[in-house]
Amino acid sequence: MAEVFGRYTLVKRLGAGGMGEVFLARPADSTEEVVLKRILPHLTENPRFLRLFLDETRIASRLIHPNIARIHELGEVEGTWFVSMELVSGKDLRELLKRAREMGHHLPLEVAIGIAVEIAKGLSHAHAATDSQGRSLHVVHRDVSPHNILIGRNGAVKLIDFGVAKAANKSVQTGTGILKGKFPYMAPEQAHAKPVDPRTDVFALGIVLWEMICARHLFRGKTDAVTLKLVREAQVPTPSSLRDDVSEALDRVVLKALRKEPRDRYATAEAFREALSSVLAGLPPPDIAKWLKEYDDVPGLDDGSGSFEMGSEPSDDAMRL
Repeated sequence: MAEVFGRYTLVKRLGAGGMGEVFLARPADSTEEVVLKRILPHLTENPRFLRLFLDETRIASRLIHPNIARIHELGEVEGTWFVSMELVSGKDLRELLKRAREMGHHLPLEVAIGIAVEIAKGLSHAHAATDSQGRSLHVVHRDVSPHNILIGRNGAVKLIDFGVAKAANKSVQTGTGILKGKFPYMAPEQAHAKPVDPRTDVFALGIVLWEMICARHLFRGKTDAVTLKLVREAQVPTPSSLRDDVSEALDRVVLKALRKEPRDRYATAEAFREALSSVLAGLPPPDIAKWLKEYDDVPGLDDGSGSFEMGSEPSDDAMRL
């Protein structure tokens, strides 16, 4: 029997982790299903954690853009905090890339670039976000990775999980020297626990694009220590050395996004988007929905609704929305 939680009916449990449970839910006043993340009560009894959770969720709720999965509501039911957010019917890019590698497939170049262009649009919006007084929120995602990119069956591309975003107006500032995000998708400065800015997200998106093009991991070692060493060294093979149909123009764009020093990269996600769009103009229009449909009947490929996961073990300093 479905559980009633406040004004929501919890239709299906999608997953759980060290921070809470994730459900497919239906609001009482709507037929549109959402994803509801219910935080474990003992966590929100920690005042520091609760302040951070509320701050970061409220910041993320300001990010209203076609390429960012929208947060609908932040609330509390009998002492249990939750957040409901847009349900994207589709699959996450991590699963799609994994299956493509298993099947020996390369993504069509126009699809890979098209996905990167859409995510760059979302990042550009987030980086430019302001508060009600017009002051910059200084949002940096810090966890741009295939896991956090959802591809809808309608071809929509959505970035999720601003839970480790660094924002200037958080009431609780994260500690220095603490690494946050996924090691294989960090920028060198992030791997050194140095300050981050929008160029950090540009680098991470560059990694995702490189992996979509080359059908292999860029910075993934046998251990976390090896992975961090690879990230910090930032030695990037030219995509055309691994795939014959990559043009010199695409090589230049990808390699600039993946420069070791932030000053040598694209200064903004918008500048990266413009460069990618110039390359895309010489290719067939990307049909992302058609490409995704090819994987819909592949056994073992999870539905995108299951890719909304809570973090594993919580910390005082960072959480995942």
